[in-house]
Amino acid sequence: MTQHSPDPTERLDESELRGLKTALNAMLGSEAHVIDCQAQPLKGGTVGQVRLITGMAQTAEAGRLPFRLVQKTQRKWERPGDPDSWRREYDLYRSRLSDLFDDSLRWPICFHADMNDEQDQTRIWMEYIDGTAGYALTPDMLEQAARALGRFQGRLYAGQPEILSRLTNLSSTTLMKERWQSIRSWQQLRDYIRSDGSGLPEHLRHMLIKADDGAEDIWQRIVRLPLVLCHRDFWVTNIFSAGGSTILIDWDTAGWGRMGEDIASMIADEADVRQMPEYYRRCVPAYYKGFSEYADVSHITDHCIRDMMLMNFGFRLAAWHMSAETAEEKTLQADTLQMIYEIRNS
Repeated sequence: MTQHSPDPTERLDESELRGLKTALNAMLGSEAHVIDCQAQPLKGGTVGQVRLITGMAQTAEAGRLPFRLVQKTQRKWERPGDPDSWRREYDLYRSRLSDLFDDSLRWPICFHADMNDEQDQTRIWMEYIDGTAGYALTPDMLEQAARALGRFQGRLYAGQPEILSRLTNLSSTTLMKERWQSIRSWQQLRDYIRSDGSGLPEHLRHMLIKADDGAEDIWQRIVRLPLVLCHRDFWVTNIFSAGGSTILIDWDTAGWGRMGEDIASMIADEADVRQMPEYYRRCVPAYYKGFSEYADVSHITDHCIRDMMLMNFGFRLAAWHMSAETAEEKTLQADTLQMIYEIRNS
């Protein structure tokens, strides 16, 4: 699912071994007995423990079989304004949302998931994805991911399958605006943006000030867009390309959001700065093309994706610029803001 960490292997406790056996029974399609196994931390997973489990299993039908899968353990924690996000991925896997995916876009297959109520902990055993992810993704792969996401959201928007009505643990429809309001409330940041001594070029400060002053109009335009099921952490680390499919991991911030919200994230959220204009030129049309396979969006003349990039990430980038400890970090944040500035003419 992600690259291996150099950390040493770890042992599984008894409860983990029981969960592993249940997961292997589902994965291999028969009763399986674990002969040996190793657990190795995986890079990634900022709020949960993610490990690659490898080993050998004994089955009656096929004899000894090697296996590898991913174990994700999530303990309770509270994301500001979204207290149940820690268990959202577990809830979504149990909701049969997977029935709505197709070969072009899906998540890793879940072989077993359990909840420990006493410890406020979830554990998910899922498919290991052997594919390309992160900054190794090519523009072609990201364009494919954008179109696949558009098809997925368009199909659900047009069909409104009954499963959607059973999704109760989702992030707020206004999460993007709430994030902006939270960071905008920092008086220190607002003063910084308006200060000639901030080190931010004047045209970038003007861009942020104009967005701040015109925020009410921007959000009114965004809220007119179709409401769709969003991943909401749609950036290169969570996007895998494998076998012609796009596989998305880490669904703990998923919820109802505005059309294009995820594409804005893919382009602006810690992306390769040099590639941002190309991602914008290629991925926005691909996304709309995929969505249009199922729903008519020809009436949308303002997709607001650049506005979403500015509101969801522009002020965050300014905050990082303000707190950066090195010149290199400040340059990176300023360069990313510059790309958002230049995209206005794309």
